[in-house]
Amino acid sequence: MDRKRLARAVRRGLGLRCPRCGGASLFTNLVRMRARCPVCGLPFEREPGYFIGAIYINYGLTVGLAVAGYFLLETWLAPSTGWQVTIWGAFAVLFPLWSFRYSKAIWLALDHLVDPTEGERPGPGSAGAP
Repeated sequence: MDRKRLARAVRRGLGLRCPRCGGASLFTNLVRMRARCPVCGLPFEREPGYFIGAIYINYGLTVGLAVAGYFLLETWLAPSTGWQVTIWGAFAVLFPLWSFRYSKAIWLALDHLVDPTEGERPGPGSAGAP
């Protein structure tokens, strides 16, 4: 895989930009995602359940950071178990709310990197339709 393409995909994902053109934001506000890019027309959701992979990304980031944070805090400050549970429990609830946009954007960018199709399915009666 070309490193420049990978770097561009990650940069556009973290910037919450269209993975194809980078010209438009993926979101219209904090929670509403556009159906397609207003610049290049790329559909952002290819099919129902498309963003299940983004849930895995979000979960992996949350658990990885919480576990690493627990052990780092335990090593440096050694707070009580009650404080640790409170801190990392709150983190496990709040962090995914903040990072879900980035998880969706990274999933979309990585999927576009691996499968840069137009996202369109052939219609009935067209060549290549089942």
